[in-house]
Amino acid sequence: MRTAPAPVLGIALAALATVVWSGSFVTSRALHDSVPPVQQAFWRWLVALAVVAPFGARQAWRQRESIRRHLGFVLLASLLGVTGYNTLVNQAGLTTPAANMGMIMAASPVLMALFERASGVRLGARRVAGLLVACAGVVLLIGGGAGGARFAAGDLWMVAAACCFGSYSGLLRRKPAELGGTAFLFTTFLVGTALLLPAQGVSLAVQGGFAVTPATVLPILYVAVASSAVAFFAWNRAIALVGPSRAGLVYYLQPVCVSLLSWAVLGEATGMAQALCMALILGGVVLGAAGRR
Repeated sequence: MRTAPAPVLGIALAALATVVWSGSFVTSRALHDSVPPVQQAFWRWLVALAVVAPFGARQAWRQRESIRRHLGFVLLASLLGVTGYNTLVNQAGLTTPAANMGMIMAASPVLMALFERASGVRLGARRVAGLLVACAGVVLLIGGGAGGARFAAGDLWMVAAACCFGSYSGLLRRKPAELGGTAFLFTTFLVGTALLLPAQGVSLAVQGGFAVTPATVLPILYVAVASSAVAFFAWNRAIALVGPSRAGLVYYLQPVCVSLLSWAVLGEATGMAQALCMALILGGVVLGAAGRR
């Protein structure tokens, strides 16, 4: 059976991760008044670690010497992609609508492209054009306040989250080849969860725990299994296949998916102006993802 070409598979994996992650913004917003942000992140990654362990723990042990040699890289990737990024998203969810969260996160592909260009990779005219078109859609979406969106204090937390994720994605391009994908995923989940432990202790002492009910457990299971184990594996593989800038173009689909989900699940408003901007974003994604020159 013929396998899909690397660019096609990479784009498909980036799209899968983007769609799955869109649900995590809605989940974070839905849990904002029932589960403290740090506790959301801690339990998410602890469960994700348990899910990945049967596949990655043995490989990580076999590659322990390589992991030790590249410990600085692993620590930085864990801090940016696991400890920092999702905790900041959860913090933003306290005051920021899910649609705004998705819009602001759409700025991270610009940072991904800058990292890739700084490493000497030529982006190509079509890819740059697609990036600019999609970015224009995001700017119009935010600047026009489409759908009644208004900025809140949590938007600054989302800007920080976007910087973390863009930096993490750019960093993946430099992942040492000797670190296998599953072993790397398990190790970053393990280190990232360990880095969250002090903050988890403080949160429990100051804010107390949360009520264990289907309304809190099921969303955490979703973000742990789908948004962490599945989506991070898909995204890391997409970066390896097509690079941060092309995967980042697909990531522009996020505000579209988040807006639709937040409207369907949370009842957040949407409108014609928002739909038109989303069409612009989709056009940029198609243009840039197909571009080779």
